[in-house]
Amino acid sequence: MSSVARTRATQASDTGRSARKSEQTRARILDAAAYVLSRKGYAGTRLGDIAERAEIQAPAIYYYFHSREDLVEEVMWVGIAQMREHLEDALKGLSADARPMERIELAVSEHLTHELEISDYTTAAIRNAGQVPEDIKRRYDREAKRYGDVWHELFEAARKAGELRADLDPMVARMLVMGALSWAAEWWNPRRESLATVTKTAVSFIRNGLQAAPDVAEGS
Repeated sequence: MSSVARTRATQASDTGRSARKSEQTRARILDAAAYVLSRKGYAGTRLGDIAERAEIQAPAIYYYFHSREDLVEEVMWVGIAQMREHLEDALKGLSADARPMERIELAVSEHLTHELEISDYTTAAIRNAGQVPEDIKRRYDREAKRYGDVWHELFEAARKAGELRADLDPMVARMLVMGALSWAAEWWNPRRESLATVTKTAVSFIRNGLQAAPDVAEGS
């Protein structure tokens, strides 16, 4: 290899390392922001706290994000997008003959697990959806609609299969269920009860609240 070729190869290698380092730093900032935002909320989140957790100087954040608002917007969007993808993947893992109510029960369990245990991003997105300004929330709202559409399909399938109680309005029932699940991020304390307990209770509560009573054979 000629000296020119070696120089070019070295430059390309250096550029690649620099790009990877930049991507890693940006990801570290996002992780730190999700952690802080999930615990302190939008009003209480400071760039200094994020920088300390990401182990960088606060001004360096502006190299990756134009403002605190841009950083918060990214965390919010990632949080709801991750949860939608997580739920869709979980539902794909069910057998093709799984009953609609079984799919709803899985969705309840996976929502709580992702919200409370798996992802600071999702916790941050859910806890701050009602706190952030509208201009920050637009991209989150679009993704939240896609997540809501997944739940809409689950409830519609249960209704069509006759598994949903006839006296329930499917839309109202769905919104109440999703609201209750999301509110868990505000009150759950793992020192009081385990995630398994919360999930088991939620699944049982929602199943018994939604499910149509099985037909009883006449004379039985």
